[in-house]
Amino acid sequence: MADTLPEYYFRVRENGAFVFRLDTENRQRRIEMDQIAVVNMRNGEIKAHGDRTLAAVDVDAIKNWMEERSKTLAHREIDDIFRAIDYLNTTTHWAQSRATDEQLEAVTDHLLLAMHDLRSTLVRKKADRLTRD
Repeated sequence: MADTLPEYYFRVRENGAFVFRLDTENRQRRIEMDQIAVVNMRNGEIKAHGDRTLAAVDVDAIKNWMEERSKTLAHREIDDIFRAIDYLNTTTHWAQSRATDEQLEAVTDHLLLAMHDLRSTLVRKKADRLTRD
């Protein structure tokens, strides 16, 4: 671990995080985690934990984390899509070169339906963009 710990720890959850203030300034030099807030990324809400009041420095740190977290999630989302493109390419190669008849029988209908759904959505969204412009 680094010599100095950050002042806050964010325990990520599906839609945000639990925010803890870290404290090592105690007699045992143990890391104490005191929950101070709950963050909801979907609606931008910051709720103080229990009956505490958040200081301006706490709110600023949380808002900074939320901004960075939003950037991280946006980057991951588009990266996942590019990964899906790679998976489609490797799936095509597998189907063409290594798949057995039994394997193809097991996956073909599922893949065709998923690809049809994706294609229909992409074509509709592209048409919407073209007619808007």
